[in-house]
Amino acid sequence: MGKGGALSDGVIKKIVLSYTYVAIWIFLSFTVIVYNKYILDKKMYNWPFPITLTMIHMAFCSSLAVLLIKVFKVVEPVSMSRETYIRSVVPIGALYSLSLWLSNSAYIYLSVSFIQMLKALMPVAVYSIGVLLKKESFKSETMTNMLSISFGVAIAAYGEAKFDTWGVMLQLGAVAFEATRLVLIQILLTSKGINLNPITSLYYVAPCCLAFLFFPWIFVELPILRETSSFHFDLMVFGTNSLCAFALNLAVFLLVGKTSALTMNVAGVVKDWLLIAFSWSVIKDTVTPLNLFGYGLAFLGVAYYNHCKLQALKAKDAQKKVQQSDEEAAGKLLEERESEGAGKRDETED
Repeated sequence: MGKGGALSDGVIKKIVLSYTYVAIWIFLSFTVIVYNKYILDKKMYNWPFPITLTMIHMAFCSSLAVLLIKVFKVVEPVSMSRETYIRSVVPIGALYSLSLWLSNSAYIYLSVSFIQMLKALMPVAVYSIGVLLKKESFKSETMTNMLSISFGVAIAAYGEAKFDTWGVMLQLGAVAFEATRLVLIQILLTSKGINLNPITSLYYVAPCCLAFLFFPWIFVELPILRETSSFHFDLMVFGTNSLCAFALNLAVFLLVGKTSALTMNVAGVVKDWLLIAFSWSVIKDTVTPLNLFGYGLAFLGVAYYNHCKLQALKAKDAQKKVQQSDEEAAGKLLEERESEGAGKRDETED
């Protein structure tokens, strides 16, 4: 099959597998978002308890992560001291719990389509916080692009038919906490050589999230749940919802491990447009032309940002390869000189 530019069976298999992983991730991410919206929205399942729902997810994911690591030995746990856990994992767990709490709360007030549009601000938040914490260097070109993304989201927000100030504040807060978490992962974990995949992340971070969410839950939602005598725990609904949330983490593990983080970013863009289309056609959310125009501008900015990141990664990889080839050439030259020197010494002794 190698003649005439035809692809080999191995390459075709890799391409099919890559698209399969992408399709699985898009399906699960899509399902979790729509499922959470269904549970929390007062016009649907009418169970507006985002902290409780997040705690159910964390308890479920923690239990399965322990089983996969301790019992089935699917992945190896990361070697980590108690001091490292307290200083590095606990702050990340606190930020993650706040991000999940606020993002799930936003589903009560905002449409799925508008939430996806607001999430386009994530690169802006990550870059801005990275600059503040001196993890990213300030570049006027990048900041101009960030402003264009913000401008696009602002237009989309202005065109939102069912704008809710409190819902927008919740979602923007979730974006800010999530962006801070992503930057701190680089500072507190990656810089120390600690790399957590989605399963080990859940193993270490999910119990921490559960502990942090317990305190606001006692004061915010527990009293209301006690008064709601009609509520009963639907194992089918919450069990399948939690299973989808855990499966999504496994899908991230497969997608990034078998393809790349860039593939996941591109897949994320496809997922966002699918969610907007689903929200408009099935859930019957109102999507205005101004919504789409604003999100289109933001989308172009995000696409350009991802393109610049890819080019920077390629340049870095090329530089590493040049450096490695230079080191190899220098090593060979040194070996040749040593062998020549040894040969001359042998001739002198003879």
